[in-house]
Amino acid sequence: MRQTPSPHLRGFTLIELLVAITIMSLIALLSWRGLDGMVRSQANTRERSDQLVVVQNALAQWSSDMDALLPVDNTQPLNFDGQVLRLTRRSPEQPEQGMIVVAWARRMSNGTEQWLRWQSPPVNTRAGWNEAWLRAAQWARTPSSSEAQRETLLFPISDWQMFYYVGGAWANAQSSTVRSFAEQDSGGLSSAAASIPEGVRMQITLPQGQPISGTITQDWVNPLLGGNKS
Repeated sequence: MRQTPSPHLRGFTLIELLVAITIMSLIALLSWRGLDGMVRSQANTRERSDQLVVVQNALAQWSSDMDALLPVDNTQPLNFDGQVLRLTRRSPEQPEQGMIVVAWARRMSNGTEQWLRWQSPPVNTRAGWNEAWLRAAQWARTPSSSEAQRETLLFPISDWQMFYYVGGAWANAQSSTVRSFAEQDSGGLSSAAASIPEGVRMQITLPQGQPISGTITQDWVNPLLGGNKS
């Protein structure tokens, strides 16, 4: 007589195995997507933090350069032509060595528009200053290999503008009105010191697709002439 198999010894059917495998595959897929999303989010946060540090350091350096502006007669403390901002400042390491010329420029580098900074060696004569001033303008457009070694590549930008606070209002630094601000009442200052505007506003636009994008505004107030500007 043939015995019926005990139900406790019954195995899985093929359909049950397929269903179980399908469910496990879905769980594994969902788990992988969750882990992948977490890893991507951490990577994006790290890239954003890294770029934020670079931007903050660059803006701090710009403010430091502006704070160290050195007005010397028969020189230009500050000039902006739309591509390069040139300024004359005290030597940061050894002030007794004289002054240095610093340039901030927007230029193509590595296939993208970049913001860069350059500085000259210390100079202590007007002839030396004049040579460094011209080299700064040349560097901003077609740098030589030796001048390129003195530059610092900062970060990509898509646009930048400069504004001067003159006569109670902000005006484009390239406008004809702003160019005449050197004739303002010096109030006992030297002509070079009086040629520095009461305030300087810099606006930088970061390109889309970067960890950080949008427009950054940085203001500087002339401690000799400025007040609270907004």
